[in-house]
Amino acid sequence: MQRRLGTADRADRFYDEQMLDHLNERMREFIGRQEMFFLATADRHGECDNSFRAGPPGFLHVIDERTLVYPEYRGNGVHASLGNIQENPHLGILLVDFFQARIGLHVNGRAEVVEDAELRSVHPDLPSDSVPGRRALVWVRVTVEEAYIHCAKHIPHLQRAPRGTPRDWGTDDQRRKGGDFFGVAEEARRRGGPAVRPSRERAHTGGPGGPVPPSDDPAAWRAHAERLLAKARQRREEGERTPFRGWFG
Repeated sequence: MQRRLGTADRADRFYDEQMLDHLNERMREFIGRQEMFFLATADRHGECDNSFRAGPPGFLHVIDERTLVYPEYRGNGVHASLGNIQENPHLGILLVDFFQARIGLHVNGRAEVVEDAELRSVHPDLPSDSVPGRRALVWVRVTVEEAYIHCAKHIPHLQRAPRGTPRDWGTDDQRRKGGDFFGVAEEARRRGGPAVRPSRERAHTGGPGGPVPPSDDPAAWRAHAERLLAKARQRREEGERTPFRGWFG
């Protein structure tokens, strides 16, 4: 693609000047300040999943220049990322600082799932959290293979929530978790069953199976999308949409 699009020379400069096979000191300091990242995984067939992870600064913990670990919390019980890692250890992490530096960092590598007790026996300085929703079920250990910058050009500047803003860690209250924002449960009730079931392969790995239209009829698909858009517009007009105030107090 670089040859096809005429960018090979520009790409070579990026590889030479911006890409490492380890985390240098500035990268390690940057990671230690972050409260969230985006996680990309795929199963053994290449079926992809992208997810979001968040926690207090340092929850993505630097062991050394070639090793990162992060905790897996209770979540929704699907464990799509963990299921993928069991089949395909390659993953990609994207960290973005929306608040200060407005810069991003890509970290690609190989991952393995490690029990909490096993990891702490080797690294007793791991962060330990008393909040029930932030207690590690297991850890993911990442061996770094690539680390490189994500350019600042289009990263928005966000504002932090006021200190003390409550976070519903570990809650099973569906309303506080977002409720039926996209209308999936309502659709399932109308259909008299689940809106979509994971395929046999994805169910085996714990993956969600991916979105599908409510039927194979394009007109039904379009009508479904229009209903969701109408619901979103109504919520906006009624002022039910809460403005963004940052991720953590």
